[in-house]
Formats: sequence, C-alpha cells, structure tokens
Amino acid sequence: MKSLTTSAHIEPDTRFRVTPFADRANPFVSLRVEGDSVEIALIASLGTSQALCNLAVAAIEAAGALDAMATDGPAHERM
Repeated sequence: MKSLTTSAHIEPDTRFRVTPFADRANPFVSLRVEGDSVEIALIASLGTSQALCNLAVAAIEAAGALDAMATDGPAHERM
C-alpha cells in the first residue's frame, strides 16, 4: 500500500460506494467512504482482491468489538 495517514470518524450515516472501472489496459475498483465533510477513496487494481477481503475481515472484527463494548458497558463500570 502506498503510504498516507488520515483519520475520519465513521458516523451512522457514513456512505460506502464501490465503482468498477473495467478499462482493458488498467482495470481497477474504487471503494469510497463518504461523510459530510470527508471522502476517502481506496483504489484496488487487479491482484489486490485479497487485501480488500482482509479489510472486510478487519471491519467485521472492529464492528464486533464495538458491539461487545456496547454490551459490556464502560470499562470503569466493570471494575
């Protein structure tokens, strides 16, 4: 991955959009994460589908961690 560090908060109304560009010479897919004041575009070319699958797995893991936090309550209440 080319290096860039950015940060944005995912909100309940965050939008996700996938757009394939099937150009024969250089096909790729754009994965956009869009909010009110920020848009992040990830460009995935041929041969990078496993990296996108890994991103999906990490997102599912993060969602599970959030769900567990909501179920468990704040850490200071568990002490």
